[in-house]
Amino acid sequence: MISSVHGEVLSVGLDHVVVEVGGVGFAVQATPATLSTLRRGEKVRLHTALIVREDSLTLFGFADVDARELFGLLQTVSGIGPRLALATLAVLEPDKLRAALVEGNITVLTQVPGIGRKGAERLSLELRDKVTALGGTGEAPVVSAPGALRAEVVEALAGLGFPAKQAEQAVDRVLADGDGHTTATVLRAALATLGRKQ
Repeated sequence: MISSVHGEVLSVGLDHVVVEVGGVGFAVQATPATLSTLRRGEKVRLHTALIVREDSLTLFGFADVDARELFGLLQTVSGIGPRLALATLAVLEPDKLRAALVEGNITVLTQVPGIGRKGAERLSLELRDKVTALGGTGEAPVVSAPGALRAEVVEALAGLGFPAKQAEQAVDRVLADGDGHTTATVLRAALATLGRKQ
């Protein structure tokens, strides 16, 4: 597996960059955000994932390891191939994508062309725990103001099909337990509460 490339940028296209490594030019598919930071003639290091198919070898490049890990994780979900995984990272920054998966934010996930409501629900369901385990940037999770946090979690639960009143009661019970909650921890605890009721 080619896990990174380091060399001179030979050219930058709409969806790829060509990086010269040891006299060989590697075409690396990347998101528009990554490509916009690259300049011809400059040195670059990209974290990469090599996708092997019967008829092709395709290299995908990322500015950091975090994005590459999410790229691999997205493809563990049925129906998500490398192109759609890259499109997801093109639309959603890693932190925003991680938050949407953990919170089950279908509205954010369906912003990606090719991902419908059912696909978004499947993504959130299958990757929620894996994304939490992956960790991310190592920064402390953002703790929202209680009112904003309550509204976010109630909206997320309503999006998952729970009646608004039931969702509000579950969130209020979780919030009454103490301080320092994040949207993700409240959502998980509220889901556990609602799950026991059913």
